[in-house]
Amino acid sequence: MFQRFVLVAVLVIGILSPASESLRFELQTGHTKCIAEDIKSNSMSVGNYHVVKPNDDHPLPESHKLTVKVTSTHGHSMHTAEKVEKGQFAFTAPEDGDYMACFWASEQSPQATFTVELDWRTGVYAKDWSNVAKKGQVDVMELELKKLYDTITSIHEEMFYLREREEEMQMLNRATTSKMFWLSFVSLFLCLSVAGMQFWHLKTFFEKKKLI
Repeated sequence: MFQRFVLVAVLVIGILSPASESLRFELQTGHTKCIAEDIKSNSMSVGNYHVVKPNDDHPLPESHKLTVKVTSTHGHSMHTAEKVEKGQFAFTAPEDGDYMACFWASEQSPQATFTVELDWRTGVYAKDWSNVAKKGQVDVMELELKKLYDTITSIHEEMFYLREREEEMQMLNRATTSKMFWLSFVSLFLCLSVAGMQFWHLKTFFEKKKLI
């Protein structure tokens, strides 16, 4: 009971905390960097990325171009862009698992390094609440209630997802235990068989030598 309470508390804290903040990373030309995000099926996912300008007063050099590809857990392409400075993607996840966003910069001579910023949001955090407020013309209280409702729904879905994963792990544990039992049984049978054959061989040898 206590462990389940702790699990629920951790889950609520994880969902209510900022699910996704802008991530910055350095990318060298001729290299690839990939970011993974665990997404549940039928969850909305949106992302924005751009190359950070080292100097706002000057345009980005030609070497600071990105080739971006977002794929699902089974390798299906969700977004592709070639030689861009910025871009965005949005999709509804067709399956559970880790989705991968890979960034690649074509090789240059001399080698250059630049900074990429990625803002990737999933689930309730993928919604643009400012647009919701403008379109619906709702007051602050109603907007907060909508956010709370979506957060609770997300928690509910996450609980069912964790329960399914727990059942899968239990089935895997039972299958592994059964296989280990039969492996131990076969190993014991082989050991006894070898011991019996050795005993029979030694007995036959000593009988031929008339030692027994």
